[in-house]
Amino acid sequence: MRLLTALTAALVTVAAVAITTPAHAFPAASPATVVGYLKSITGKNIVSGQHNKEPASAPQQYSQQARDVTGQWPGLWGGEMQFNPSDVANRQAVVNQAKTEWKNGSLVALTWHACSPTVGATCAFEGGVKTTISDAQFQQIVTPGTALSTAWRNQMAAVVPYLRQLRDAGVPVLWRPFHEMNEAWNWWGHRPGANGSAKLFQQMRDYFTSQGLTNLIWVWNVQDNPAGGWASYYPGSSYVDVVTLDAWYKNHPSAGDYQQILSIAGSKPIAIAEMGKVPTAALLSAQPKWSYFMVWSEQLKGSNTNAEIQAAYFLPQVFNQGEVRIG
Repeated sequence: MRLLTALTAALVTVAAVAITTPAHAFPAASPATVVGYLKSITGKNIVSGQHNKEPASAPQQYSQQARDVTGQWPGLWGGEMQFNPSDVANRQAVVNQAKTEWKNGSLVALTWHACSPTVGATCAFEGGVKTTISDAQFQQIVTPGTALSTAWRNQMAAVVPYLRQLRDAGVPVLWRPFHEMNEAWNWWGHRPGANGSAKLFQQMRDYFTSQGLTNLIWVWNVQDNPAGGWASYYPGSSYVDVVTLDAWYKNHPSAGDYQQILSIAGSKPIAIAEMGKVPTAALLSAQPKWSYFMVWSEQLKGSNTNAEIQAAYFLPQVFNQGEVRIG
């Protein structure tokens, strides 16, 4: 009997992996359409997501791993606007992949690990993105007319043409700058209050809007730091479209984390923008209002078994590519 049970379970797993939901091409859409969709599924469904980090020359490698394990493409593709010289020079490959993902029926999310303007427009992660700057340097970055402010404006300006391509292709982007704003590992973070990290977010949105980037969905993000106080980093409801959490201190957000995010978000959609462990039925039952999750690149297979990944993708409330409907 045990042998038959095991054999049956194995056959079910193989059958599940073999089932591929047909792609459902998305039409050109607005940010409001995507935000409305996320609101419409809140409390009922959640979109599966997979991040794809460097190199820019392989902008689908981790989504491909999810496909290999489950037979499904994620309902959300996450990409990276890059930081090191070779990848910054190859941003076009990331933009091309974003266009393809949208056409194939996956939501598009972009994260930017920007180099500190104290270092340069391109950099290594260590010492460039993951670096400390002084309070005086930070204030120069957010003060128009200073050398550091000008350098930072030039870095932002270099990204604009790529985001315009996506605008012109009708691709709305879940744009997540200055992620983990409450953390100190990055140059932009761990500065609460109106003149701190939130000001960078506000200034970028104002600048990108002035550049005609009407296709961006502004995603604000903190990490599940037990110190709390996340609201002190919030740029304000007029600057944020989606409120998100990265789950790294623990495998999954705690009940307290979930409530803190809900209290900040109000009526805005919420999501898990980074996690290592895939969600479980228990998590989604206890915390049903997450609208999407995004597993971090190498953590997909580094922190999960194939069986765990398959189980997550085939939960009844999880939407993969082909099940997400826009327009």
